[in-house]
Amino acid sequence: MGEVVNPHSTKLFTERERWICIYPAYINLKKTAAQGRRIAKSHCIENPTTNEIKDVLIASNFSVDIENKYYPREWNKDVLFKGRVRVHIKDTTTGNPINPDLPNKHSILLHLGEMIPRLKSRVQKGSATQSNISAAGPSGETSHTSNTRNINKKKNKGKR
Repeated sequence: MGEVVNPHSTKLFTERERWICIYPAYINLKKTAAQGRRIAKSHCIENPTTNEIKDVLIASNFSVDIENKYYPREWNKDVLFKGRVRVHIKDTTTGNPINPDLPNKHSILLHLGEMIPRLKSRVQKGSATQSNISAAGPSGETSHTSNTRNINKKKNKGKR
């Protein structure tokens, strides 16, 4: 019978097809496992972007390439959800991991979930939302919102 040939055996680790793919949906807190989330929610972040993933991986000494692709399970074709990050994790000559602390895809995803919230862009966004919450009052809603709720309660009181 014929020999079984591994299609990847002839490709080098430097070729982009051998690099791992990371979609933002893999670490998105708002996604379910069926929608493509790959790690536990406790390690995920809300709506990561390909640029944030790229920044963290470049800081971790990885070679990174962004491709203009959609995640196949993503139903929303918005620009926010567009993009795929290819990461070179293996040494070209030996096949050993470039960063021994992050030897595989799962460890890289956990690292991304830990480091992206620490980015300056995320920290500044977080402080802006905190100031909006403190201006809204102790219950987290503005006076207009609470008045609207009271009016709606009065209107619906007789309808049963």
